[in-house]
Amino acid sequence: MKNELKNRLPLMEQFYSLQGEGRYSGRPAVFIRLAGCDVGCSWCDVKESWDENEHPLVPLQKIVDDVLVTGCNFVVITGGEPTLYDLSKLTSLLKDNNIEIAIETSGTNSLKGNFDWVTFSPKKFKKPINEYYSCSDELKVVVFHSSDLRWAQKHAVKLENNCDCYLQPEWSKKDELMPLILDFIKANPRWKLSLQTHKFIDIP
Repeated sequence: MKNELKNRLPLMEQFYSLQGEGRYSGRPAVFIRLAGCDVGCSWCDVKESWDENEHPLVPLQKIVDDVLVTGCNFVVITGGEPTLYDLSKLTSLLKDNNIEIAIETSGTNSLKGNFDWVTFSPKKFKKPINEYYSCSDELKVVVFHSSDLRWAQKHAVKLENNCDCYLQPEWSKKDELMPLILDFIKANPRWKLSLQTHKFIDIP
């Protein structure tokens, strides 16, 4: 890890909103979106997060202080791809303040930090590493094409724990794909539907 990242991280944005997806949909959360990505999904809706050099290195204590001022006790660390960085110190500072921590990751790098909830969202653009099949709390597969349903099953069978499984239509194709996803979930009831509810109600 580069020395300059020991006490700072490249931060694209930090904001207080509601979690829109997965198990904690509807829950107030402070989002910490780190810059830098080693995946590069073609349909990514935050491509401006990919280049860490375009965003400031923010002191960890500043990030934590900006969480505390909201009064919210739940943080979601996302990206980009947040596992590019060692998040041990950031999560330790948050835990010192009794903050519950979730992370959303494509699973391309080892997890470094203390997390209460791990959302594993594998992508076809880069193969995830195996540790996520045993450490994840939530498997969330974004469906962009009908073939992604079969691809999702290939990940689900590798899970080693009682992990929640969600299918989420890619936003621009939700109307086209929703009937396929609903039929698939009814035929495979291990899966649940995740929607980007924050986009429906137009919040960050």
